[in-house]
Amino acid sequence: DVSSPKHGKVDPDNMPHVGGNMWAGGTGGRDTAGLGGKGGPYRLDAGHRVYQVSQAEKDAVPEEVKRAAREMGEKAFKRRLKEIQMSEYDASTYERFSEAVRRQVQSLRIILDNLQ
Repeated sequence: DVSSPKHGKVDPDNMPHVGGNMWAGGTGGRDTAGLGGKGGPYRLDAGHRVYQVSQAEKDAVPEEVKRAAREMGEKAFKRRLKEIQMSEYDASTYERFSEAVRRQVQSLRIILDNLQ
């Protein structure tokens, strides 16, 4: 069961963590920032294979936990914008321009990776 969203512990060795309720950047778990889990405050990719919980499990997260996770995610987003000296308007403008060229950038990354 989910209880309350949190960032989670950071693994200094960046080992893959699947499931559970402890590690930031893990996959398929609960309550912590990561990918493929449920009830976490925001997505956090530690570069490991993603294990996805079912949509039914995600839908079963209580509304108060979803609300707390959204609030925590918004606070983290605003804190990050402040760190990089960017306003919310700047972020939405950046996202609009970034979305327009996302496919081209991805293609270019693949080409450059292959050249290396």
